[in-house]
Amino acid sequence: MTRQLHDNAAPAPQPCSAAGQTVDAFDDIRVLRYDVPGFDQLPLPQKQLIYYLSEAALCGRDILYDQNCRYNLVVRRTLEAVYRAGTADPQTAEWLGFEKYLKKIWFANGIHHHYAGDKFVPEFSEAWFDARLAALPDEALPLDFGSRAQVTAIVRRVLFDPAFCAVRECRTAGEDLLTGSAMNYYDGVTQAEAEAFYRRMTDADDPEPVSVGLNSRLVKRADGTLEERVWRIGGLYSPALERIVEWLERAAAVASPTQREVIDTLIYFYRTGDLKSYDRFSIRWVRDTESAVDFVNGFTETYGDPLGYKASWEALVDFRDEEATRRTETVSAQAQWFEDHSPVQEKYKKKKVCGVSAKVINAAMLGGDNYPATPIGINLPNADWIRKTYGSKSVTIQNITRAYAENAKGNGFLEEFILRAEDRERIARYGTLADNLHTDLHECLGHGSGQLAPGVRGDELKQYGSVLEEARADLFGLYYAADPKLIELGLVPDADVARAEYASYISNGLFTQLARIAPGKQIEQAHMRNRQLIGRWACDLGAAGRVIEQVVEEEKTYFVVNDFDALRAIFGRMLREVQRIKSEGDFVAGRDLVERYGIRVDSALHAEVLERYARLGIRPYAGFVNPTYTPVTDASGAIVDIRCTTQAGYAEQMLAYSDRYSFLPTDNNR
Repeated sequence: MTRQLHDNAAPAPQPCSAAGQTVDAFDDIRVLRYDVPGFDQLPLPQKQLIYYLSEAALCGRDILYDQNCRYNLVVRRTLEAVYRAGTADPQTAEWLGFEKYLKKIWFANGIHHHYAGDKFVPEFSEAWFDARLAALPDEALPLDFGSRAQVTAIVRRVLFDPAFCAVRECRTAGEDLLTGSAMNYYDGVTQAEAEAFYRRMTDADDPEPVSVGLNSRLVKRADGTLEERVWRIGGLYSPALERIVEWLERAAAVASPTQREVIDTLIYFYRTGDLKSYDRFSIRWVRDTESAVDFVNGFTETYGDPLGYKASWEALVDFRDEEATRRTETVSAQAQWFEDHSPVQEKYKKKKVCGVSAKVINAAMLGGDNYPATPIGINLPNADWIRKTYGSKSVTIQNITRAYAENAKGNGFLEEFILRAEDRERIARYGTLADNLHTDLHECLGHGSGQLAPGVRGDELKQYGSVLEEARADLFGLYYAADPKLIELGLVPDADVARAEYASYISNGLFTQLARIAPGKQIEQAHMRNRQLIGRWACDLGAAGRVIEQVVEEEKTYFVVNDFDALRAIFGRMLREVQRIKSEGDFVAGRDLVERYGIRVDSALHAEVLERYARLGIRPYAGFVNPTYTPVTDASGAIVDIRCTTQAGYAEQMLAYSDRYSFLPTDNNR
C-alpha cells in the first residue's frame, strides 16, 4: 500500500461485503478486512480530517515497537531485509517458517506474542538464517544500530537464545517485575528502585495528581542515580513525534474550533512532555462530545508496564455512527440510575455522575497499540480524578464487531462448545446484541462507575490493577445485562439477551479462551485473567446450588449455567467486593483474588480445547489491515475528495508502513 499526498488515480473502493474477509492466516492468527461504511457520504472537511489524523496515527508505529522491546526494531528491519531479498525456493519449510515468524512480529509489534507476551520461537534453523544474512549487502542492514557483526550477533541472540528477552512483561508474584521483563519502559532499574522513585514523586494530598511516569523511560545512569527520559519533541522518540505533530497541525486547520483546541493541546504536550498539559488535553477531549470525527493519539494505556506507570503509544481515528449511537446515548443518559442502583457499598458510589458520554463509531484507522489487533470498545481518559470531575467518553466500534461477526459465520464454534440447544439458539439470535450491549455497559458505565476512598490514589493495586479494573467493568456489565431496566429502556426485547451473554461469557472465561494460550503456559494477559477470575470465582460462590456446572458428554467438556438469576446475584456480590478493593486500594485482597482464580490453567482442559479448536480450523486471534486514504486533487492542486479503498494485502501493508513510517533510529536506548 502507498500513500501519496496528491494522487487522483486511486482504485475504486471495495464493496461493504469486504467486511470480515480473511486477508491472511498463519499460526493462531486471522488477518481480516474492515469496511468504513458512511465515509463516502461525509463532507469534504471531515474526510480531510480523517485523512490527516490517519497519517498521524501511522507515524507513531515504531514507538510501540521500541516500547515493547529495545531490540524489536533491529530484528524487524533485519528480517524485512531478508524477506525483501526473497528466496529461490519459496515453498521450503525453512522459508515458510521464516515468513510465518516475520508475520507474527508484524502482528504483535515485536518479538513477543501480542496477548500472551511469550517470545516467538523460530521455525527455521540458525544455519539457514545465517546463510540468508550473509547474502545481504551492508546497505540492506540497519547499521545505525552498530556494525554488521553487532547487528548479526544481537539478532541471532534474540531469535535463538530462549532465555534472552523471554517474556515481554513479567507478572509472576515474587519475581522482580522489571528485571524479568523485556519491555523497554525501564533500563537497568529494579522494581524496588522504580517504586521508590515514583513514590517520592507522588503527593497523596493532591486532588488533581498527574500520572507520574506516563510518558518516559526510567533509566539508571552510570553513577547509579535514576533519570526519566521523556517521550517528547527534542527528547526520546522525537523524530516520530515531530511527524505526528506535522499531521496533527494539518488536522487542526480543518477541524472545528472546539476540536482545534483539543488538537493544539495535544501538540503542546508532545512538544513539552508536560503531564499537566496532558491532563488539560484529556479534559478538553472528554468534553468535546459534539465532533462527529474523533481520535485517540498518544501514550494511553498502561497494560504493558507491570507496575502500571508507563503508557504504550496508540491511535484510533473514527467517526460516529449516528443511528447506532442512539443505543449508547440511552445507556449514558441513565448513568446516575445505574450508579444509584449498583450493588456496591453506598460510600463507594458516585453521588453525582458527571460527563458520561457514549457513542457507537466506525473505525477509520487503527494505529500503534490498536493495530493490527484492536479493542472493540474504549473508555477514556484513565485518570480517576478527571473521570470523577469531568466524566469519561466511551465508544463501541461497530464496524470492527461487524467484521468479527461476518468472519465467524458458519465456523461451527457454537455447535462444538455450547452444549444446550436453547443456549445455542439464544446466542445465535441475540449474541451480537448481547456482546455490543455488554461492551456499552462495560465501557460507558463500568469503567466510569464508583469512587475511591479519601487518600486512595488508584495505583495501589500495582501489577494487579489492570486485571481488577477490567473485572470491575465486566462485572458491572454482566450484572446490569440482566436488569429489567434494559427492557424498560427498549434496549433488549427480553431476558434471553442476558442469558445469551451469561452462557457465552462463562464458557469463554472458563474454557474456550484457553485456546489462546500455548501448551504449558499460564494466563498472563489482563483481560484473559479477568475473565477466568470471574468464571472461577462464580463457580466457587455458586457451588452449593450448582449455579454453573461442568458437564462431560461424549468425552467433550462443556460449562453450562443452570440458574441465570442466581448467577446475576453472584455477579453483584463480586462487583461489590472488587469495587471495595479498588476504592480502598486493598493490594492484598486484590492479589489473592487474581492469584487464586485468574492465572493457573487446568492442563487437561487446556489440551482438550486446543485439540477441538484445531479440528475446527479456528484461529483464536484476529486483527485487521487498514484502509487506504488517497487525496484527489484538481488542476490547481487543491484537494477535492478523499478516496477510501480496502485492497491492501497483509505483507504488502506491513512493508509499505515500514517504508513510509520508519522515523526512529534502530537503537533508542543510547
